[in-house]
Amino acid sequence: MIDTALFRGVLGAYPTGVAVITAMGPDQKRHGMVVGSFTSISLDPPLVGFFPDKRSQSWAQLAPIGRFCVNVLGSDQLDLCRRFAARADDKFADLAHGHTPSGQPLLENAIAWIDCTIERVTDIGDHYLVVGAVEALGRRDTGTPLLFFSGQYHDLAELPS
Repeated sequence: MIDTALFRGVLGAYPTGVAVITAMGPDQKRHGMVVGSFTSISLDPPLVGFFPDKRSQSWAQLAPIGRFCVNVLGSDQLDLCRRFAARADDKFADLAHGHTPSGQPLLENAIAWIDCTIERVTDIGDHYLVVGAVEALGRRDTGTPLLFFSGQYHDLAELPS
């Protein structure tokens, strides 16, 4: 049996990017959640994925919508990370944002965004694997990603070539 604290500690040695998954329901209610488990899955067809916890109330609100936007946060957006990680009835209160081509909330100044429909959701351990079929995407030309490493947030540092 693997000790869960050891498991988390060892895997914490691998940095992850930070993204906010957003979606707008047919009732125009906006939903969002922070993930550090976003990944590219396939180039052809273009698929991405993330792993929400099965106990996540935010995922329970997002799942029935059938589509989502991945907002990749920049290192200057720690405040947005904290906002969407917190429990709140309206995480978008007083927050200006745009929309993706499909109408999903697009956070201002995200360093990249990916507009998706849910291709499938697979039950895996204590999480789900949500696979998104990419319909549109974009990125800004400047900025570095917000990283999570060893239990803390970090900025990207470039190494000399």
